[in-house]
Amino acid sequence: MHGLRHAYAQQRYLELTGWLCPVAGGPTSKMLSREQKARDTAARLEISRELGHEREQITAAYLGR
Repeated sequence: MHGLRHAYAQQRYLELTGWLCPVAGGPTSKMLSREQKARDTAARLEISRELGHEREQITAAYLGR
């Protein structure tokens, strides 16, 4: 069941940002522009809420950094 949460989070990240998450081969946070970092943070907060969490940090387990 937990694997489904990972798959959902990764698919949702792609939908919200337009690029793959780091764990799936996308750019790491160090590679993102200022605008992309803002989009990344917003996407992570949304995904965190959708998964029933309140902290953006929880998404690192699903998406990488």
